[in-house]
Amino acid sequence: MPRALWITAPGLAEFRDNALPAPGPDDLSLRLLASGISRGTERLVLHGRVPDSQHAVMRAPLQEGEFGFPVKYGYCAVGAADDGTRYFALAPHQERFIAPRHLCAPLPDALPTRRAVLGANMETALNVMWDARPMLGERALVIGAGVVGLLCAYLLARMPGVNVTVTDIDPARAGIAQALGARFAPPAEAPPEQDLLIHASASEAGLCLALDRSGFEARIIEASWFGAARPALPLGEAFHQKRLTIASTQVGSVSPSMRGQRSHAQRMALGLELLCDPCLDALLGPFVAFDDLPARYAVLLDEPALCPVIMTKDPS
Repeated sequence: MPRALWITAPGLAEFRDNALPAPGPDDLSLRLLASGISRGTERLVLHGRVPDSQHAVMRAPLQEGEFGFPVKYGYCAVGAADDGTRYFALAPHQERFIAPRHLCAPLPDALPTRRAVLGANMETALNVMWDARPMLGERALVIGAGVVGLLCAYLLARMPGVNVTVTDIDPARAGIAQALGARFAPPAEAPPEQDLLIHASASEAGLCLALDRSGFEARIIEASWFGAARPALPLGEAFHQKRLTIASTQVGSVSPSMRGQRSHAQRMALGLELLCDPCLDALLGPFVAFDDLPARYAVLLDEPALCPVIMTKDPS
């Protein structure tokens, strides 16, 4: 019987056997090859910090159990069908799983299995870009060098004339940001008078920094999620004089700017194509064997890693 990771109490995770239903005509039966850990969201789930009002919104497509506990949660899985075709699926960390075909996106041949676990993150970054509507020649600041923030910087850096800087409290993120084509600055040295600011640090200090570094009529895109936290913001000072805009972005809905042209499936397919660049391997690690996951899970969520990757014994 396939094993699945269940969160059973605050800070505790364990394997449980999960019986699989018989696949229907519109389902795929998949064997796990690799699974990514989304550290920000999964840390909130592990510690029971999903607000009651968001239980339905935050439910993963193939989740079992309820917030808080016990719950089986995750959405960055890559699995193989019996014919060997690889798919990205919004599925928990489980050795085998049944998923509706419409929730499974075939991988491009050029995309390695390990990098494909970034599919949900790249889909989020793509939606952020559609909400942000960056323009040629803009000065852009990404605050927070987590996976989504760095993927946003990667996409911005490929637009002609866009001057993009990443800022983070961890100086170790400088090399990764530069490898993806962006400049790096510690928060105290983040450039002022920015036109577009992507906030992805999930911290009050980061959002306050965005307000402070904004230029006239700048757009601040809030790409992180605070859970139950209530950040205090300085909306006096120059907020009105500068005519600043703070806009939310969330991957659950396709951005209004593209909603009439792209479906969820088309957005995911594009996100997977965008992951074919080998430089994005810099976002991966550490690599953990599936068998070791219960013992390592809480530690992985607390380490300053980007995207921990769970690998099965046969990641073909």
